[in-house]
Amino acid sequence: MSYLNPSLRPPACLLLAAMVLTSAPGSQALEASVPETVITLPEATSQAVATSQPAEVKKNDAAETEKEGISVGMELERLTGQDGPLREGDTVLVRFKIADTASGAPMSSLYPAAWMDRIPRGVLMEQEPCSQKVSTFLGGSLFSQAEVNLNAYYVIALNDDASITIVDPLFGFGTTKLLALVELEANGEDWVLSPDERSLYVSVPDTGKVTVVNTDTWKVAAQVETGSRPSRLVLTADGRHLWVTDDGKGDASGVVVIDTETLNLEARIATGAGAHDMVLGSDELHAFVTNAQAGTVSILDARGLTKLADLPTGSHPSFIDFSSTGRAAYVVDDIDGTVTVVDGEARRAVAKIEAPPGLGMLRFAPEGRYGVMVNPLNDYIYVIDAARQRIIQSGTVEEGPDQVTFTDELAYIRHRGNELVLMVPLLELGKENAPIPVVDFPGGRHPSGGGANPSRAPTIVQAPGAPAVLVANPADKIIYFYKEGMAAPMGSFQNYSRQPRAVLVVDRSLEERRPGEYETTVTLRRPGNYDVAFYLDSPRLIHCFKMDVAADPKQEQIRQAAKPRVKIETLQANRQVTVGIPVELRFRLSDPKLGTPLDELKDLKVLAFEGPGRWQQRTLANNEGGGVYSMVFTPPEEGLYYVFLSSQSLGLQIRQSSYVIIEASPATGPSSKTESTRASAH
Repeated sequence: MSYLNPSLRPPACLLLAAMVLTSAPGSQALEASVPETVITLPEATSQAVATSQPAEVKKNDAAETEKEGISVGMELERLTGQDGPLREGDTVLVRFKIADTASGAPMSSLYPAAWMDRIPRGVLMEQEPCSQKVSTFLGGSLFSQAEVNLNAYYVIALNDDASITIVDPLFGFGTTKLLALVELEANGEDWVLSPDERSLYVSVPDTGKVTVVNTDTWKVAAQVETGSRPSRLVLTADGRHLWVTDDGKGDASGVVVIDTETLNLEARIATGAGAHDMVLGSDELHAFVTNAQAGTVSILDARGLTKLADLPTGSHPSFIDFSSTGRAAYVVDDIDGTVTVVDGEARRAVAKIEAPPGLGMLRFAPEGRYGVMVNPLNDYIYVIDAARQRIIQSGTVEEGPDQVTFTDELAYIRHRGNELVLMVPLLELGKENAPIPVVDFPGGRHPSGGGANPSRAPTIVQAPGAPAVLVANPADKIIYFYKEGMAAPMGSFQNYSRQPRAVLVVDRSLEERRPGEYETTVTLRRPGNYDVAFYLDSPRLIHCFKMDVAADPKQEQIRQAAKPRVKIETLQANRQVTVGIPVELRFRLSDPKLGTPLDELKDLKVLAFEGPGRWQQRTLANNEGGGVYSMVFTPPEEGLYYVFLSSQSLGLQIRQSSYVIIEASPATGPSSKTESTRASAH
């Protein structure tokens, strides 16, 4: 059974390409454009890009282009860093404004993509055409990556050691994909993102606080004192109010409401003794809070922030969810084996659904009519129809089903007793008394419940822009990427010896925040001159904006200290070559301070590859004496070819080497050797 969706947005396409390459045996991501060596070109042919002094950035720096009746403007707004020119380490808001040039009306519901491409110093040709850059980046080659991808997303793990790891699934630094690490004062229990995804709220029960993390800088922005044991977090749709359950003992046990703009406590509402679960009604007029020890559910006025009623629901109400179809809250009692249906407007229980004891999580599918409920005690799942207020389907599953999450097409059910994850097609829900069709895949090597104590947050979440999910397996210390329709995960992300108790996605792809305005935030990693390549598929538009980033003085000192002591001169003057004809490249290597030739290297290696990574050749350079080395390669087809040097004895790595770009074109004329070879080959 396949659930593949052919329409993938650029972030998903790039991620899938990266996952295929990085999961292949022996493959290794290559940082292809990190020119840290000195490179000199022949005087007559040098096309080196001049390093200009970056201009000072005001609140908004803008550039604009008009093509084919479309106007695209780029604005840069510094969010962190010092005044003056943009500098490496700064966090910047990048905004593209797209409008119709004839009417000036903003153009909405588009899907632009963009990349920041660092222009290397000393490249043996003028800059690539912007269309060539975009084609390379869309191809997802690990050999020709942009410095910053504005279409990326980050995978976030809530760990067992009071930390949060942030992984960049597409790009890495050297051999690691770890983008940042946030340290908490104690283990987090639940978390929620603000609607603009710039703030992450994490409940930390052992400290009595909610930690606020800035997702632009990945720094702790604030600590909010909430009470004895903050646990479950629910955020209003507008992001203005954060509801926090307090599982502490005593009369104050209940909920706290935080104003997210001021981070002040707006209300503290006592509801009843015991641990709490909570849900807001679909219209956000009412909040419903379970009180496990009191055996009640509290109905709260979500606007007036007061308690309206306490209703008895059973011995131990433990889980709750809201159905937009039934316009009611469904309260699960694990001991009694009942589901009580609570009408917030009427402030009463309107129905009770009977099931075997041991019930666990209940979650309603996105459309709101059908709910999937698990029973870890007897290994059952049940489907509740909110329109008929009864169980209409049931069936046995694997050992210990304990979590339910949804994508657009599937329900995912995790099991704490083994590694299997079950999938239920949403289209198959609602067929009364019919079997529940399931498909499974392994979500790791060890049982999902074999690791750290579980948190309130999900361990399975949907990946943006694709019919795919991320699955955190605490026992494996790994997060898996699973694409719907596959028999097994396509790849995985290491969590650096930490157990991921929950997983979350922060989407950094360009998003329309206001009509015709698409923006995201990025951290500038390195200094240099940049092309900001902009791509719009429909209507078609490609353009490269210019951007300069100054060096941070402290980081520049560190780089200079670690810089390989080598000066590389390329002796190849002709950058235009012919397909099928051998090309000899020659380099002179010398000490940058003494000027003496480095003529005894026995480990100088040359990597030549065609962008975007379709063909490559690795070879040992031929020592011609006097510090001159050469290699020969034959370009197999038309395209751009990149050539890098590396030497272990010099400490020169491929990712530190400047590179030469050679352009191969077909031979002209039917009598050429290349054309004859091609004809005979056909």
